[in-house]
Amino acid sequence: MKKIFYALLLMLAVVQVAQAQEQGKFRVGLDAGYAMPSGGGGILFAIEPKYNIADNMNIGIRFESAAMAKNVNVGPASAEASLTASMSYSGTFDYYFNSGSSSFAPFFGAGVGYSSLGSIGFDIDDIEDIEGDADIEVDGKFGGLLRAGFEAGKFRLAATYNLIGKTDLGEGADVKNSYFGISLGFYLGGGKWKK
Repeated sequence: MKKIFYALLLMLAVVQVAQAQEQGKFRVGLDAGYAMPSGGGGILFAIEPKYNIADNMNIGIRFESAAMAKNVNVGPASAEASLTASMSYSGTFDYYFNSGSSSFAPFFGAGVGYSSLGSIGFDIDDIEDIEGDADIEVDGKFGGLLRAGFEAGKFRLAATYNLIGKTDLGEGADVKNSYFGISLGFYLGGGKWKK
């Protein structure tokens, strides 16, 4: 892990290119995509206002909503769980590696924030001959995100891993809240990539 971290730092130090976005400009990104939690799937939507602090860096605030369904197994029991829409609020940072063209820019980013998790609904089967429904409210969690992707023109493709702590449901049951997302979007504003 240390070697990967040092390699990324070295890349950031070495790859200083002359082409970048315009410093001092605001932009707003809109993304939609597919969320992949452990054992399920769902959709995500995000809006992210940003400010270009340098020609190849920006900071922003990401508001993301993800509606996901998951399967949860608790010992010998099987439980089909659905997680309602969750909201996350994250401060973000992106670094752009412009490839030399004015319209294509790979990037790497990270963020930290808070996720308010939706309630979990269960259909309970095979738990000592008990059947029924349960609805559990879950507390929010602090977490982070790592992402990479590219922008081409005003369009953006990103792969994001949202790191959110797991929720303990008691009696040996827990739910993994982290998820991987693939999103496609576009942004408004931000100036032009310049030479």
